[in-house]
Amino acid sequence: MEFAPKNTGMSTARLERITEHLERNYIGPKKIAGCQVAVARHGHLAYFRSFGDMDRERGVAMRDDAIFRIYSMTKPITSVALMTLYERGYFQLNDPVSRFFPSWKNHKVWVSGSGAEMKTEAPHRPVSMRDMLCHTGGLTYGAALVALGAPDSGHPVDKVYADVGVRRGAGETLSDFMEKLAKVPLRYQPGERWMYSLSTDVCGALVERISGQRFDKYLQETIFEPLGMKDTAFLVPADKADRLCANYRRAPDKRVQLIDDPKTSAYLEEPTFLSGGGGLASTTEDYIRFCEMLRRGGELEGARILGPRTIDLMRRNHLKDGRDLTQMAIGGFSETANEGVGFGLGFATTIDGIRNGGLGEGDYYWGGAASTIFWIDPTENLVVVFMTQLMPSGAFNFRGQLKSIIYPAIVE
Repeated sequence: MEFAPKNTGMSTARLERITEHLERNYIGPKKIAGCQVAVARHGHLAYFRSFGDMDRERGVAMRDDAIFRIYSMTKPITSVALMTLYERGYFQLNDPVSRFFPSWKNHKVWVSGSGAEMKTEAPHRPVSMRDMLCHTGGLTYGAALVALGAPDSGHPVDKVYADVGVRRGAGETLSDFMEKLAKVPLRYQPGERWMYSLSTDVCGALVERISGQRFDKYLQETIFEPLGMKDTAFLVPADKADRLCANYRRAPDKRVQLIDDPKTSAYLEEPTFLSGGGGLASTTEDYIRFCEMLRRGGELEGARILGPRTIDLMRRNHLKDGRDLTQMAIGGFSETANEGVGFGLGFATTIDGIRNGGLGEGDYYWGGAASTIFWIDPTENLVVVFMTQLMPSGAFNFRGQLKSIIYPAIVE
């Protein structure tokens, strides 16, 4: 993407407040090791800057082409992949997942109790394809989010996840994962609530089953190659290993601690489980190309991934009766605040800027466990990508702070 601030209608001087803010509040005090910010409007870069270190222990400065673990920013990519199959007529949004995984016909819904005393009931309707794209199908994350800083729910359904052996680690496959999920009771009646969950990993399994291609191959051929996303994959190959950032966590005493050394990271080896919910690594350049494709209605530089009406459908609020997450969400972990926020087919969306308390009503967005974020504002023709590597993602409100700086820089 061309760096052409004069074509963006944004004040360069005001955008420099990003630099001042991050240096003063995060890089200087060493609250994070390093980060990267890209702001684009009308298809031109208005701001791009790398800060601090990508590997603090070895004193390696943040490279402009650094590779980041994007965790849940994988979810929008997986959702787009599934919707490319929707556009080919393979399914409708209200179709049951059991069309493609028959064992899902056996789902029950948790009512009360645990273990042998657990009471369940039949679902009022089957879990649908829309449910998996929206996190409204009754799935949870089991205990998987505890490692990302979320409290252990202690819920009886989450215990069943552990008992059945639902996992996304080494040796697991997408097909085995789906068969295990068929044995777990749903946490709530499909469509009635919203809960951040393994749903997008299910979307990845659906892409694989419907397309007949391995999930990573489908992503490569359908999205990454057409868009020129040359550094986005489930594996960081040996010739790119020196570009992988270190990953850190914010300890209880607020110190930054290394948790994944880029020289020994699992991302250097090909995984058996291709996680559509959180498995990709990427660069700021690649991800902003993905976002630009969405902003432009599904096309970038002659490569059309989706039709514009499909993009419009994806970014609308699909929660029951147009509710927001304060009315629908169960559980305390997410990559978004709940007030004034709806959820579409793979993205959160700001449906009420007043309740949300920020600028950018009508935007759609998500984030990742290592505090990466992006948003797309179709009204302002704006795309923002922020990359860092700090877990958990709720440590700092990077999205809110950047929004309060970036929107006032729009002057035309």
